[in-house]
Amino acid sequence: MTRTALAIATFAAGLVLASAPAYAWGPRGHRLVADIAEAQLQPQVRAQVDALLRGEAEPTLGGVATWADELRANDPDLGRRSASWHYVNIAEQDCNYDADRHCRSGGCVVEAIRTQAAILADTRQPVDARRQALKFVVHFVGDVHQPMHAGYAHDRGGNSTQINQPDGTRDGRGTNLHSLWDSGLFRDMQESEAAQRARLTGKGAMAADAGDPAGWAEGACRIATTDGVYPPRPKIDGRYIATWRPVAEQQIALAGSRLAALLNHALAPRDDD
Repeated sequence: MTRTALAIATFAAGLVLASAPAYAWGPRGHRLVADIAEAQLQPQVRAQVDALLRGEAEPTLGGVATWADELRANDPDLGRRSASWHYVNIAEQDCNYDADRHCRSGGCVVEAIRTQAAILADTRQPVDARRQALKFVVHFVGDVHQPMHAGYAHDRGGNSTQINQPDGTRDGRGTNLHSLWDSGLFRDMQESEAAQRARLTGKGAMAADAGDPAGWAEGACRIATTDGVYPPRPKIDGRYIATWRPVAEQQIALAGSRLAALLNHALAPRDDD
């Protein structure tokens, strides 16, 4: 291939990459979790969710799924107070969660889910408090299923482990393992959000019982510590993406099903209501 032909081919490839939609377990992943859950809500629970979210810009679970991440810009004080609620580091202890060791004063994702779910379920609480709790729960159930959110403390859940994807990042520099699992695993997908949601809904069987957030964190942690998740070399290839993308998608499907079960339990009509 001549230099001119190579330059043309490189430019064309760059156009394809630039025009390809970006898929992320950031906003997109959280919306997927929420939308999968919403499709599994019991009718009476859906009505309560609709009532709690009335007045939101997008009054759906998907519409509020990224609210907790946006607090840093929209409500810095609450964003700072809730910063540690997005994760828990348990990999150094063989993925065995211990509240006294890993979550002092309730400052981790496991206890945050428990606390916010209790507020949501308590009809004696003010509507604003229950609305905020619902938005936290929707987000945190997604977070706890992302393996790096339950991983190692020594590298801050993969944030300090630098890697390079096959096509690099948009600015030409490397990325880190946490960001790879948040977004990089889905970057080159050509699938629409609706198609991906329909496919993932089929992957996660509807959960009759949500289980416990500690168990969810331990399961996510076991993925983070599986051989191969931390690549032996900083440069990863397409085989890494092909191996771990389905695992990440399964976590999204599980999160959606478990979120639905949690909400169906927390908002189930009670005789004393």
